Amino acid sequence: MSRLPVALAALATIVLGLGVRLLWDGPVPKYAGDALYTVLIYLLIVLAWPRVRPWAAALASAGLSWAIEFAQLGEIPSALRPLLGSTFNPPDLFWYAAGAATAWAAHAWLAYRSGSPG
Repeated sequence: MSRLPVALAALATIVLGLGVRLLWDGPVPKYAGDALYTVLIYLLIVLAWPRVRPWAAALASAGLSWAIEFAQLGEIPSALRPLLGSTFNPPDLFWYAAGAATAWAAHAWLAYRSGSPG
């Protein structure tokens, strides 16, 4: 997959995440942000390794998101809290999986359309 569309998708994901926070309060921006956080990780993986299989990028992005969430059971340094969070919240694990699954489905569909293995 070409890096330019992936980079643009990563930028759009950041803009969408910030927009959701600006437009809504409550659980919508919280859980949409969780899913979009994992989508961004997915896109960064694809940006670094353009030939990665969609299922591998999905597992890696969900796994990294879950690892960060479980790390919140310990002490996150204050400088990293804006990026990594500070409070473990079990429902976040579902939304990370939802973000990874959505990114995987979009990536697999695009690979199928372009005739690439996926």
